Amino acid sequence: MLMTPVLPNASPIHSRCATVIDKAGAVDAVIVDGMNVIGSRPDGWWRDRDGAVRRLVARLQAHWQSTDDDVAVVLDGRPLDDLREGIHEGVEVMYARRAGRNAADDRIVELVRARVTSDDTRLTVVTSDQELSWRVRELGAEVIGARTFLARLDEA
Repeated sequence: MLMTPVLPNASPIHSRCATVIDKAGAVDAVIVDGMNVIGSRPDGWWRDRDGAVRRLVARLQAHWQSTDDDVAVVLDGRPLDDLREGIHEGVEVMYARRAGRNAADDRIVELVRARVTSDDTRLTVVTSDQELSWRVRELGAEVIGARTFLARLDEA
């Protein structure tokens, strides 16, 4: 699979990323704000944050495994021993490069900036973070809310 060019020190997202079908049509590439999506459902995830991360990645893998497409998910915090940065069954897992406020958001913006300047693929970011939504829209990405995205996963 061909990798897209990226900014120096930026992790690549694939030239073919997960396809999300909505009423407006197909979206070519998706970057998921992982902790924002996890935190959008008060299902007790905070009691087992690592388990919540694994469950989200497993849902993304299951959903896209049959399509042979890929999705990128950016997470806050330390990399899990069994879920290091890299591709895991079609899902590219990435972590914020630093700790602190907006660290994962900054990584997502970096990925979007690299992606929208490297090809003409429509790009969607999954987040309900208003500031991040504004930042990536300014770069040309579309945004879908975390709850809407999870509802679509539930329907699939």
